[in-house]
Amino acid sequence: MNNDAAKSALIETGKWVSQRGWVPATGGNFSIRTQTGFVVTASGYDKGHLAFEHFLELDTDGKVISGQGKPSAETALHLKLYQLVPQTSCILHTHSVAATVLSRFETSNVLSINGYEMQKSLSGIHSHQTPLEVAVFDNDQDIERLAERVAEYHQQSPILHAVLIRGHGLYALGNSVSETRRHIEGLEFLFACELERIKLESTK
Repeated sequence: MNNDAAKSALIETGKWVSQRGWVPATGGNFSIRTQTGFVVTASGYDKGHLAFEHFLELDTDGKVISGQGKPSAETALHLKLYQLVPQTSCILHTHSVAATVLSRFETSNVLSINGYEMQKSLSGIHSHQTPLEVAVFDNDQDIERLAERVAEYHQQSPILHAVLIRGHGLYALGNSVSETRRHIEGLEFLFACELERIKLESTK
């Protein structure tokens, strides 16, 4: 994908994500792998009202080669995920209520979800009986250090669809923009179901 096409795709995606309330208060950041490197959202812009000037073009090493503003510090985690999962073409980082709350409720380093038909919305999962596992990492303002923790985890258990950052939000991955959008929508549905299940069980 060329840079202009990537920006257009992320502008449309930003509207879609914003309408669902998953990127409040200029939160979140998006990226796409391109022919020359990466296109990423610049820091501090409302993701529901993105324009071409709200993006940065990076080379394959993550160096800014075009665009105004500054990249989010979390760009380093995007680049690490692209490196770890080479088939990834798009990453969407969001801050939904469900993902943020569930990441705090889950005390282990893996959120395991099983028994939902919607698990099949994630690539490679063909049955509700195949557990969906999403790695959960403690939040860290040192993004380089966080990225290294993600890399260490990936060596033991490959990251496929997403990672959760505790109290922060979700990074969804896909081999195209449409697949990443499908992954994030399926994951958000599953997270919401899990929160409802937890609330109902607490009242028994």
